[in-house]
Formats: sequence, C-alpha cells, structure tokens
Amino acid sequence: MSQPLVIVGAGLAGWTTAREFRKLDTSTPVTLVTADAGDFYAKPSLSNAFAQGRLPAQLVSTPADKMAQTLNLTLLARTRVESIDTAAQTLSVRSPDGLQTLAYRDLVLATGAQPIRVPVEGDAASAVLSVNSLDDFAAFHARLQALGEPAASPGPQVLIMGAGLIGCEFANDLAQAGYRVRVVDPGPRPLAALLPPEAGAALAQALQALGVQFHFGTTLKALNGEGSSALLAGSPGQMQAVLASGETFAADAVLSAVGLRADTALALAAGLQTERAIVVNRQLQTSAPHVYALGDSAQYASAPSQLSALGAALPYVMPIMNAARALAATLAGTPTELVFPLMPVSVKTPALPLVVAAAQPGLAGAWNAIEAGVWHWKDEAGLARGFVLAGAQTAQRMAQSRLVTL
Repeated sequence: MSQPLVIVGAGLAGWTTAREFRKLDTSTPVTLVTADAGDFYAKPSLSNAFAQGRLPAQLVSTPADKMAQTLNLTLLARTRVESIDTAAQTLSVRSPDGLQTLAYRDLVLATGAQPIRVPVEGDAASAVLSVNSLDDFAAFHARLQALGEPAASPGPQVLIMGAGLIGCEFANDLAQAGYRVRVVDPGPRPLAALLPPEAGAALAQALQALGVQFHFGTTLKALNGEGSSALLAGSPGQMQAVLASGETFAADAVLSAVGLRADTALALAAGLQTERAIVVNRQLQTSAPHVYALGDSAQYASAPSQLSALGAALPYVMPIMNAARALAATLAGTPTELVFPLMPVSVKTPALPLVVAAAQPGLAGAWNAIEAGVWHWKDEAGLARGFVLAGAQTAQRMAQSRLVTL
C-alpha cells in the first residue's frame, strides 16, 4: 500500500482539504490527525449561538466518525503531533494508546491559530476564557449556564476583552441573548483596524442600543475574585475587573477576544520557514518538500502584502475554501497555483450588518465615503482597492465587488 496523505488538523481547513482531495482521488490512503474529537462544525457559528439558544452539541453539523466514513479516511482523534521529520517523511504522534510513528507521502499542516493571551493581574486572572474551538465554546457556555438565566435582574455581566471582529460579534450575540455586556479595547472604536471611523462609530452606537457598554482607550489590568479555582470549576462567583484607566466594575465572566496568532510550533521545530505564519508558495508548499500548509497557520505568497515580501496570512472562511481546492488539485497530481479572488467578509453583528472587503495589507490610501453606508478604500492613484458596506447597503455586495481593483 502507498504511503498516505496525512492532514494535521480537523478544522475547516483540514476537513475541506480532505473532502476536495477525495473528489479527485478516491484511492490514495488519507489519515487525519487532530488533538480534539474531530467533529465538523462551522467555526463562525460559535459567535452567534447564544442568541439562537443553541447548545454546544447542536453546533456539530457532522460527527467525526461520519466524516471519516464518508471520506474513506483514517481519523486519529485526541492525538497530538509531537514532531515532524521532513527528511524521513514521518511524524511522531501521541494518542491515548501511546506514541507511534506515521509515514507520509505528503503532509498538510492545517494547525490553525491560537488565541493571543495578554497578561492580566489578580487572583482570578486564570478565569479569563477564550473561544477558538468547539471545546472552548463548551467551556464558556458552561460558565454562563452556571450563572443562571440572563433574564434575571440585574442579570450576569460579561466582560469582553477586545472590540475586533470576534469581540463585537460576541458582544452582539450575548447582548441579544439578554446578558449585560461590557467591552474594553485600547483602540478608539470597534473594528478600528477594519472600518472607516464613521462605520466604527455607527457600529458602536448600534451595539450600545442593545445595552453594550464600551471602554475605549484602556485595557483590563487585573481581575480579582474569591479564589480563581472555584471560578474555573464553573461555579458562579462575581469578580472585580480593574481597568488600566482606574475604573472598576463587577464581572461574572470574562472573554478574551484580542486576536489570534498562527500556530507555528510544529513547523518551527521541523525547521520550516515561518514569519507571521508558515510560509507557503503559490502551490501552498512550505520550505520542505512534500509538506504543505493552509488556513490560519499559513502565510500565502498568493496574498500580496506591502508589509512582507512573503505574502500575508488570511483568516476567514473563503480563503480556506479557495486554498483547499487548489491544494487538493496539486496533491492529486495537477500542480495548481492558488489565485485568490476578492473575498468580502460578512460581520455577524445584526445590530448593524457589515460587509468588509479589506485592501492589501499596508497599501497606502484612505477611506472615502461614496454614499450613505458605502465606503471605498482608494489607493494613491484613486483606484478602489477595498470597501465597507453597512446596514441595508450590504445588499450591494456583488455590485461593489465589481468596482474593486485587486
């Protein structure tokens, strides 16, 4: 039997690569290795589940064993990759059954990203949670469930660290579900890195109308409580949040949403080239033969950036889908260069729906208001290189996409 294609990671990137590969090659053995259960779910659904009343188990669209059966692959769940030997084309993995060595024909790293954790002082600092996976969401959901019904007066209060895309989506979701929500961010407004000031101000106003309270220009300095062990166990217990500005208030749960950092630990240990993420060429190959990467762990040569000659990392769903299709073709024997189309992102803030098509990172230019709810990022030559749509103008997504120069 030939050596298998081995995929590390059972997120959207890993499972989509397996599915796209199976469309082209039904005979090559495939092994998927994942540290979690491997169930398939839509990661974007994690930040709008509370308002819909969905439990963690209800977010699973296809159980892992069903995915493995459908795609005719070997699933190694709850298994961690400890090292990669690119010369021997093997990797060492540790499962509940112990350590074993796997050989591969080709290796795909879809290891994703890890939440950035900023230092927080206080005896309850370890109670700060992040949501970057279904397991994380289950822990956060359990914490809020232990606090009781959000409709109770005055109701549990959730503090969110970070007013970026994920922070704002959770703020909207939790407020809509009846929780009291505070958001703290060092920036001047929500989604400051993505939106023109007027759109950011409009989003802040829309979320404030739901009851969300913002604390801009500051950070969470300390979190104090009556011993963090009880809090980690999921039992209710109010904490005191202390901001760098000196302001203090009570918090029943704290969610960190300050951003993600590509998980490059395995790649670094294996000697692969990394920068902001694992560096890959236009065919998604790393600096080692037969080793590829995509998803949140990859830095794509196909995504030009003014900040790096090695390209850019691209989060969100559409880059993963495009990358997986191109990589599957290459792995199936048809070398295929990845070409990214314009990929607008819908921000899940029903209080003010938004669509963002970001310009190339580092590109010189400025936001220009085109009409109410429509902004273009124009470069120094006056060409539209990105756009933001707000409210009812999100219906113009396709029309505005045709106006952008890539």
